[in-house]
Amino acid sequence: MIHTVKSGDSLYAIGREHGISYTKIAADNELSLDRHLVIGQTIFIDDDTEKVGEIVVNGYAFPNITPNVLYRTLPQLTYISVFSYECVDGLPKPLDDGNVLAETKFSDVVPVMVVTNIGDSGGFEPAVAHEVISSDSASVTFLDAAIAIMKEKGYKVLNVDFEYIYQEDKESYNNFIMIAEQKLHDEGFELFTALAPKYSADQPGILYSAHDYNFHGRHADRVILMTYEWGYTYSEPMAVAPISEIKRVLDYAVTEIPSEKILMGIPNYGYDWFLPYRSGRPAVSISNYNAVTTAWKYGAEIEYDERAQAPHFDYYDEANNPHVVYFEDARSIEAKLKLVSEYNLGGVSYWTINRYFPQNWLVLDSMFDVEKKAGRD
Repeated sequence: MIHTVKSGDSLYAIGREHGISYTKIAADNELSLDRHLVIGQTIFIDDDTEKVGEIVVNGYAFPNITPNVLYRTLPQLTYISVFSYECVDGLPKPLDDGNVLAETKFSDVVPVMVVTNIGDSGGFEPAVAHEVISSDSASVTFLDAAIAIMKEKGYKVLNVDFEYIYQEDKESYNNFIMIAEQKLHDEGFELFTALAPKYSADQPGILYSAHDYNFHGRHADRVILMTYEWGYTYSEPMAVAPISEIKRVLDYAVTEIPSEKILMGIPNYGYDWFLPYRSGRPAVSISNYNAVTTAWKYGAEIEYDERAQAPHFDYYDEANNPHVVYFEDARSIEAKLKLVSEYNLGGVSYWTINRYFPQNWLVLDSMFDVEKKAGRD
């Protein structure tokens, strides 16, 4: 159950209203007993609601994830996707992922090797992808090197996240995926792919045109849909993942990809924009936890966009500059997770798990069991 804080609420009053200890509510939501609540803030109340079923949960993690966050998050995951092995001269660049893999080794979470076409610029580069997928020999060389790393380090899945691919490379990318499927399955590994959020097969733009939903649906074991970043660093202020836009993507996706293969992306962050919005001035990424503490610090009231299913608030900083913040809370997470059942999806994928967001896991646990892979080496 989710309680939205109203004027006059306290943890004690909320506990009395729902017949549960206020100290348990504070502990579950990781709230300080001596801090005032924010109007519009959401509080999760554990009421033993019957779960809907079991789903797959993937979490992307950067290698610098703190041991404490990793330790607390692993029980909630089926897969952990370590981001990322970039491409250099047609081969996966070495990655210092030992700390993540060491912790994962003693869990029942499956480690996933993520390969990307991130280049020297620090962003996704179409030329880098072209070098790998332009010929069978280049594809085989890259995949053989990736598989060698997987065997050495204990990865069980390869997650191909090639973005911003030249439109003319669409068939080459499909061919690369087909070669990857064969080589990985021959070695007993799985293939995941990550795809841009499309509304139609012929959607224009370098982010979308080479991502063939139908082909990936036939050849990948899981397809991760990156259903976030409508609101992003350089966009106008808006929700990162409006529910209406996610549904548009899923409406199309399930016509091309078996729904049980789809892992719907969920953002674990928000953005803080200066106002008035000015093109080219970046928003600042903010954790969901810090969004609420920012609202508390500046005395803001959290509002909720029912159409987008997203919380947001306005505030003025110390220099009297106006800001607007969009983020995720228990309500928005619940709204997204309900889509898993509505569309009969395989599960969800979080970008990223590096920032711990306790309410997310409380809501997830109240709705679903997490699939675990028994008998992993």
